[in-house]
Amino acid sequence: MRRALAQVLFALGLPAVLFAVWWVASDTSTQVYSPPLRTILAAFGDVWTGERISADVLPSILRLLAGFSVAAVLGVAAGIVIGSYRRVRAATEPVLEFLRAVPPPVLVPVIMLFAGIGDTMKIFVIASGCVWPVLLNTVEGVRAVDPVLSETARAYGLRGGVRLRHLLLRSASPQIFTGLRQAVSIGIILMVISEMFAASNGLGFAIVQFQRGFAIPEMWSGILLLGLLGFLLSVLLQLVERRALAWYHGLRASRRQP
Repeated sequence: MRRALAQVLFALGLPAVLFAVWWVASDTSTQVYSPPLRTILAAFGDVWTGERISADVLPSILRLLAGFSVAAVLGVAAGIVIGSYRRVRAATEPVLEFLRAVPPPVLVPVIMLFAGIGDTMKIFVIASGCVWPVLLNTVEGVRAVDPVLSETARAYGLRGGVRLRHLLLRSASPQIFTGLRQAVSIGIILMVISEMFAASNGLGFAIVQFQRGFAIPEMWSGILLLGLLGFLLSVLLQLVERRALAWYHGLRASRRQP
């Protein structure tokens, strides 16, 4: 209990210090585009009410989760196939390197041509960027499977779903979760970008509307809410990871002991 409390306090220490510095440094600010933090926090309470959350925040979260889920499924599935077969990896590597180098925001106009301007477009945009860290980390995780374990599984006749579940996914799961953590931050960025194009709701839409209406404290409150959303999603994913990879963290802890 004490260790968990110490970890929480350590994690919240730096944000608390940064907020204190921001509060003091901006307290006497009279600039329109950088208002005091107390003004932003006052606007935060006024803007992000239950009605605004249901109208803008929840649709953004649902799009983010949908795009993230699509990217996770496609990235893990394709990563297992590419990482397991050398010929498939050699054939797909040039194409993957080309597609990986294309910035996802550039694809927004192209995706709009095929998927329209609704939620489908926004989900595709999010998935198009989130899939790469999941895919690449899965490939590397599958390639790094212990050859001894692989040969042992082959000797015992482990095939198909049993081999996939107990060997490949289990061995690659630490790197898969690394890719998922990276995908969350990318997904939030692409969520905001996609909602700046032909949208009628969402966090990105609301922030742009505040900016265009010169409601600067309200705009900053939306940015602050995005940061809090990213932090909460990261913490949630870490909790899932610790539960799913309890065996892995326990193994690492035992190896560190003298």
